[in-house]
Formats: sequence, C-alpha cells, structure tokens
Amino acid sequence: MPRRIETYDWPKLSTQLDGFGCAVLEKLLAPDECRQLAARYDEDALFRSRVVMARHGYGRGEYRYFDYPLPEPIAELRSALYPQFAAIANGWNARLGLERQFPAEHAAFLAQCHAGGQPRPTPLMLKYVEGDFNCLHQDLYGEHVFPLQIAILLSQRTYRVNLRHGVSRLRSGTRYTAGIIFHDAK
Repeated sequence: MPRRIETYDWPKLSTQLDGFGCAVLEKLLAPDECRQLAARYDEDALFRSRVVMARHGYGRGEYRYFDYPLPEPIAELRSALYPQFAAIANGWNARLGLERQFPAEHAAFLAQCHAGGQPRPTPLMLKYVEGDFNCLHQDLYGEHVFPLQIAILLSQRTYRVNLRHGVSRLRSGTRYTAGIIFHDAK
C-alpha cells in the first residue's frame, strides 16, 4: 500500500486541496478490493456501532463505524495516507498562523487522541439505497480533530457528484462508501 501512495503527484494534490477543498486519488483501491470491502458490510464483528441517518436528521441511509482492529485495506490506507495529509495540514496551519502541528506518523497522532479521551476508531462504511442521501456535515468527535479525510466509492459508479462532503440523493441501486477519518472519537 505505501508504494501505491507514493505514486501520486502529491504537490498537485496539495494544490487541488488548497484551491478546491477536495482532490481525487484515482484507483486508490482496485475494483476487487472495493467489492470485497463492500461485501463485508453485514459482518457485525467488524463494526462497533450502526447509525440510521434519518433518526438523527443526517439524511437517509445508514453507516457503521469499524471497530479495532480495522480491516485491511482500511488500516493500511489510514497509516499510509496520513503522513502526506499531515504535511498538507501542517502547511495550512502555518499559513493560518496556528501553532498546532500534527505529528508526522499516524500512530503518534492516535496516541494524542487516545490520551485526550478519544480511543474509538472513526473509519466507517456507509450504505445508501434508492432515495438515500447524506446532508453536508463535519465529522468532529472530540478536541483532537484532523482536517482532512478520505471517501472511497466502493460500488460501481452511478454518476459524478460534485459535493465536497455530503452525498446527493441516490437515484437507483445501492451505493457503498468507505470513509477514512484520521482522528479517533470519544
């Protein structure tokens, strides 16, 4: 996985994040990896909780938070992507005049989260069926928050969506998405 991460043009991705607030990492997972991960949605032992969005006014659909140990390739991606995103986040903080700097390694950042009372993993898998959607939102789970995250479309594409952090209404079929959030929760 780290070799795959090294092949991306990180200066270009950083420029896209600066300019648009989002960037695309094409082929982050192979199609077979996406199908295998999506097929595990109903494996209760992988998850610590399930959220039905309509109950909370988050939209329609549901999501499940993975429990530790995280499944591969989620654990590998989380650790391998973090150093690149930490450098970007640290550059943002420096330009904003903020003293906060994120550690270079993900394990060190997670240690900060855990010491601050945030020991629960936040990577998740979302499931949408026809008519479902996810309202615009922020994923904040405590004082220790990382400003970037990854959304991976696991299902075959239905159509392109230009929302930064939400999901428009699904018109047909079923869509699975994995979310990699770098901080842990209370």
